[in-house]
Amino acid sequence: MSAVSRFTQGVRALGAWARPVDDDRARALLSPALFALYRQMRRSERQHSLRVLQALCEAGHDDPDLLAAALLHDLGKIRTAFYLPEKVLVVLVKVFAPRYYWRWGSGSARGWRRPFAVSVQHPAWGADLVAGAGGSPRTVELIRRHQDTLDGPPQTDLDRLLLALQAVDDRS
Repeated sequence: MSAVSRFTQGVRALGAWARPVDDDRARALLSPALFALYRQMRRSERQHSLRVLQALCEAGHDDPDLLAAALLHDLGKIRTAFYLPEKVLVVLVKVFAPRYYWRWGSGSARGWRRPFAVSVQHPAWGADLVAGAGGSPRTVELIRRHQDTLDGPPQTDLDRLLLALQAVDDRS
């Protein structure tokens, strides 16, 4: 993800309180249990998820598992606080010292390492929450892998959906 994209995301997050969130689109696509989880996400995260959903729809995607993953891919961030200044720090460390980013992010989400753990582990946390609420196995897998890098070209339909999700997530 480019520095410009990250900067744009940060500015959007700062202004999230002033923009409405059209949760009706999410309600129409998610089961009641998944929608209840979605509503626990921060306003800025819900706005981001709706932008990801919109971009996928505009690109012609209509797979229900992909659309649900678009709405819930950052759900794991509800597990613990993750504030904008921490996000900035995490992005900087990931860019300039990736070895430390992964080391600090692999531990427990406590103390000064908490924001790194959230960044690294939120896909798995979100996938577990969605699985527990009855999400489809494909939606769960897309959420779990949404930050993974594929080794080579996509081999499966799930890989192609994952690449579509990643492409719009990075821009949104």
